[in-house]
Amino acid sequence: MGATRIRGVIGALLMSALILGACTSGATTAPSAASAAATAAATAAASSGAPASQAAGKLKIGVTFPILDQFLQTVADGMNAKAKELGNVELNIVAAQEKTDVQLGQVENFISQKVDAIIVIPVDTDAAGPMTAKAQAAKIPLVYVNRRPSDLPKGVPYVGSDSLYAGTVEMEQLAKLANGKGNVVILIGDPANEAAVFRTKGCKDVVAKNPGMKVTKEQSGNWQRDKGLAIMENWIQSGETIDVVCANNDEMALGAIQALKNANLLDKVLVGGVDATKDALAAMKAKELEVTVFQDAKGQGGGGVDAAVKLAGGGTVPDLVDIPYQLVTPENMSQFGG
Repeated sequence: MGATRIRGVIGALLMSALILGACTSGATTAPSAASAAATAAATAAASSGAPASQAAGKLKIGVTFPILDQFLQTVADGMNAKAKELGNVELNIVAAQEKTDVQLGQVENFISQKVDAIIVIPVDTDAAGPMTAKAQAAKIPLVYVNRRPSDLPKGVPYVGSDSLYAGTVEMEQLAKLANGKGNVVILIGDPANEAAVFRTKGCKDVVAKNPGMKVTKEQSGNWQRDKGLAIMENWIQSGETIDVVCANNDEMALGAIQALKNANLLDKVLVGGVDATKDALAAMKAKELEVTVFQDAKGQGGGGVDAAVKLAGGGTVPDLVDIPYQLVTPENMSQFGG
């Protein structure tokens, strides 16, 4: 066969191949491009430290609360607002109904679901160790919010406020109003919580600096209004004079106020709380609550989500993210929204 004919045959074969490729390209080109894009995205995510779900546009974060009361619901609102602001965050919020074993199970469920990060507001700050250990073993970023465990390892951040400061400024204002004199009773939250321990310490430290004051009674109301009411009723029935109530939170303070109102004694007793909730500010406006301390619940919630997102993306977060407390009195209460 001559050279010219050979070149003709080869040219015909090449043309056939091109035609065949054109006929089949509609079925193969798009998937190949998508595969390339997915590979590129996965490679970029891996190099940046971002989790797979973040590369796909959704970062999944599991959140467990001890309970969703008025204050903690505001923390949850702050989390949801931050997630909405970021746009690529999906929160799964659950509550443990104040049961430590239930909360541990919730953390285990988040781990089995392969979430990108976990946020915990612990039921018991002394029993947070197993949750921390399980999250670390699964290599899932963990952030604690609002209630600080006592034995947090490096790399597990806490987003919250200084509870000792809260108890101190609350009692300092009450002592000032009482002219440094009188019998003080303390309504304690959950004694297993860091916040209750340090707010109580702050209250006692201030009383100790005022020779005319003394702590005559203290009892745990577990943060709840109805328990604050019941405890105060019992104290009133004991017949001992009460001049000042230093409550670890507003809910218990409001319960104490109701008991004092029922006994027609509220005008003789100064009452303080912590959180600056909507109900507490209403009581302050009604001249029933003398002092509270603003705890930025939404700021804590938003800060917790922000920290979790940074850790899930391979970033770093300080071990303590402080959200400052602020003293609230009738003079400045208009600055706070509850």
